[in-house]
Amino acid sequence: MVSMTKRTIVRAVLGVTLGVFCTLQSLAQDPQFTQFYANPLYLNPAFAGTARCPRVVLNYRNQWPALTGTFVTTSASYDQHVEGLGGGLGLLVTNDQAGKGTLNTTTVSGIYSYQQAITRKFSIKAGFQATYFQKSLDWSKLTFGDQIDPRRGFIYNTNDVPRGGSVGNVDFSAGLLGYTDILYVGVAVHHLTEPNESLIVGTSKLPMKITGHAGAAIPLGMRGKYGKPKTRISPNVLYQQQAEFRQLNLGMYLDHGPITAGVWYRAKDAFIALIGFQTEKFKFGYSYDVTTSKLTTATAGSHEVSLQLQFNCKPKKRRFRQVACPTF
Repeated sequence: MVSMTKRTIVRAVLGVTLGVFCTLQSLAQDPQFTQFYANPLYLNPAFAGTARCPRVVLNYRNQWPALTGTFVTTSASYDQHVEGLGGGLGLLVTNDQAGKGTLNTTTVSGIYSYQQAITRKFSIKAGFQATYFQKSLDWSKLTFGDQIDPRRGFIYNTNDVPRGGSVGNVDFSAGLLGYTDILYVGVAVHHLTEPNESLIVGTSKLPMKITGHAGAAIPLGMRGKYGKPKTRISPNVLYQQQAEFRQLNLGMYLDHGPITAGVWYRAKDAFIALIGFQTEKFKFGYSYDVTTSKLTTATAGSHEVSLQLQFNCKPKKRRFRQVACPTF
């Protein structure tokens, strides 16, 4: 067997340490998507049915691919407005893999949102979400310091006793969204009951997450087909808090015809660049997070891809008002 150099061993230990550290940290923080509005049901359950017609959304995020313990998160959702229910119905499925599948979390959520016009120009939507989640730990993929031989690398069995397995539980969330033809503001509270997600004996509550978001869609210049503006800018702000974790995001989108470009700043963490293409039936977006924290040179940033498919439905009635917020 080929000998391992000291540098190789150091890198291996560093990778294991970061992987385990990130895995432990993920127990207290939800996965996040950079393209917030390209995953509307994940952001706020009140978004269910806001496109009125049936909508399918697919999202993929690869965070910090250069690290051994990378995070890969995927989600798929379906939603539409149902006139007979006075609101929208949605289904959201997510999967998060940390440490190359060492820690795996899958959630399935059913969502209902109620829409109410307050005035001729202002409407609100209230969303309610019920979730079942399952979290599992693959102990065989973990590595420890007592497995390392200075010359031959990971060759020993660890003395750590296997723990973990899987746990499942139910979870509840709610959200509120207010909007006009130009402005929108929303708040969502996830994990209202803070369910237990401990993989071992004892209790480990999933902390409540509070999200606030607001923005505007400001038309510029001439209008095109069907009276829609050819160009518009959309300044946005998003704030999230979960236990001790706090995050502030400031960003701006520019839409011109079928092309969307955006830039975001995530305080003390990353700059984000986004490019998107959209038609009436199809939307595709790609974003890249440039890490600005102390992990800058080690992470290789984060990649995210979104895809939306919009289907036809019966002609809308006048009392339905769509939200003018971005789609990426």
